[in-house]
Amino acid sequence: MNHLVILPILIPLLGAALSLFIEHRRYGPKVQRTVAWASMAALAVAVALLFAQTSQGQISAYLLGDWPARLGIALVADGLAGWMLGTTLLLAIACLLYACTGWDRRAPHFHALFQFQLVGLNGAFLTGDIFNLFVFFEVMLIASYGLLLSGGRGLRMRIGLHYVVFNVTASTLFLIALGMLYATLGSLNMAEIGQRIAELPPSHLKLAKAALGLLLLVFCSKAALLPMYLWLPESYARAPTAVAALFVIMTKVGLYSVLRVSSLWFDADAGAMSGYGSDWLLWAGIATLVVAALGALAATRMSVLVAYLVVVSAATLFIAFALGNAGTISAGLYYLPHSTFVAAALFLIADLMRRRRLQADRRHAHEPGTVLPGKTIPGLLYLLAAVAVAGLPPMAGFLAKAALLQAVPAAHTGVVWGVVLSTSLLVIMGLVRTGIRLFWHVPGDDDAPPETDVAEAPARPFETAAACLLLGYAVLMSVFAAPLMRQTDAIADQLLAPDRYLQDVRGTTPQVRQP
Repeated sequence: MNHLVILPILIPLLGAALSLFIEHRRYGPKVQRTVAWASMAALAVAVALLFAQTSQGQISAYLLGDWPARLGIALVADGLAGWMLGTTLLLAIACLLYACTGWDRRAPHFHALFQFQLVGLNGAFLTGDIFNLFVFFEVMLIASYGLLLSGGRGLRMRIGLHYVVFNVTASTLFLIALGMLYATLGSLNMAEIGQRIAELPPSHLKLAKAALGLLLLVFCSKAALLPMYLWLPESYARAPTAVAALFVIMTKVGLYSVLRVSSLWFDADAGAMSGYGSDWLLWAGIATLVVAALGALAATRMSVLVAYLVVVSAATLFIAFALGNAGTISAGLYYLPHSTFVAAALFLIADLMRRRRLQADRRHAHEPGTVLPGKTIPGLLYLLAAVAVAGLPPMAGFLAKAALLQAVPAAHTGVVWGVVLSTSLLVIMGLVRTGIRLFWHVPGDDDAPPETDVAEAPARPFETAAACLLLGYAVLMSVFAAPLMRQTDAIADQLLAPDRYLQDVRGTTPQVRQP
């Protein structure tokens, strides 16, 4: 149990290595999938134990090599890390289930890249220093390059290269910001930085603000904040279906990073840096929400609509976290996994609907307005997902937005209420418009298929099961809203009182240390 904190990183890392070893065709897909699911099962046990530990309010600092936190690599598991690890695990299970129906055989090194993606995601949520956040960002992004470009050609390759160039540029800025931060504060450990920012002399303030501003810019670009969201819609829409569903959590890594550094570095005790960037993030989040909702309304393909809904959810979370009180942060944390699961489910449903539509158009001659056959189950799934993602009752999206609006400070009530409610209406209109085009045949408006997901076989049962699983998560979040909201309330209170985190990581009162 002393090594529990590092297991969510080690298990997928070992799974990726073993997946590379058995890629030779003499082993076959069954062996590769068995290894992938065995790794996922072990990861599920580790994450469940860690989540149970952190849900009780415990903060565990794991110091690799027993080096002091300011010198070595520190991993930290608190309530927020456990919440994000649980969300990632549940999403990954559904994505792997969908991929194992056959797509994994068409993508070279899929299972190894999938496991490396989990290494990067879990490491980003557990790291206690900002440099290793950069390292895990790069692991996650390099794996995503392989997953996005595997087997691609034509337009998807061009869009994929844009995605690579954008993220390489952002990573370069990240590295520059780290250099400036180390030159100013003399440390890259998050807890040490939190202490040193409060003690920063006025002569260093401008350089520190420049470094921290550049760092926030990088995080916002990863989370697709306006105007740095343009890379996301087409990249996600053109990605293979299981990959696009997994990518939904990647925007949340940027949001997680913003929330983590804001709570540790810009709290009320940070002196001149208190609340740094919160006003800018709030108004940028509002602008992003409006633009993304308009993009969802104007989308002509369901996959693009879903990609814009990912931006809508990220913008909503920026608003919740930038407001910075316990109520809005708690509502945002409750909304985060719900929006992740529903958007991922919609990517899967979009693929199921496209393939059924192509088959129906080949086999039947339809008049305009005729309901296409074979769409009952996908239609019900789409209806449930649309209700959930639009924030309609009784789903968790409605509960989260209601909690958010109730917790908005009086100074921002008018604008936040107006923007959240009006953009929700635009999202509903976009979903209705897309539903009409999907379920009633209109000549000439077929959704163009992604270039690699051109399989024309009927939907397999496990593909539908993966979409049902993701929507099942959303339904369960609605059924168990009370205990989940109590958990997010506790996480928000922990984030707004970071003294214990700072003490544990700095080693003054360590709870778990590597022998």
